[in-house]
Amino acid sequence: MNGINQISHEFVEFIPERLEQGVIYVSRRYSTASHLCCCGCGLKVVTPLNAAKWQLSERNGTISLHPSIGNWSFPCKSHYWIDAGSVRWGASMSRSEIAQVRARDQRDAELVFAPSAGRLAAIRNWVGKTWRKAIERLR
Repeated sequence: MNGINQISHEFVEFIPERLEQGVIYVSRRYSTASHLCCCGCGLKVVTPLNAAKWQLSERNGTISLHPSIGNWSFPCKSHYWIDAGSVRWGASMSRSEIAQVRARDQRDAELVFAPSAGRLAAIRNWVGKTWRKAIERLR
């Protein structure tokens, strides 16, 4: 894959309208990072920063994004990691492999955002108790 092998970063409040190739823009306020695809195709890549999507780490003046970035919906279908300011290229993936990755990502998101069984049970108990107390007061 022909593309860049290094990427710098800028911390911003708002992601700029025009992005510069080779720069990843990070908005902590809006928990997102954006850059132009590292392959050079010019398409904008948006990476939400949360437990179900991507995590940003900083070390020695560089940033890393994990997991990898797979631009499966782009014509280039590029796949890479941003690791300590370096772009590490991944192998191309088949449609079947891409479908497996998407399914795993969906399961991960559901686990992160689903209420835990214990928390759900606690909420159910609280609602039940509150409801019973309200009924008792009406009697």
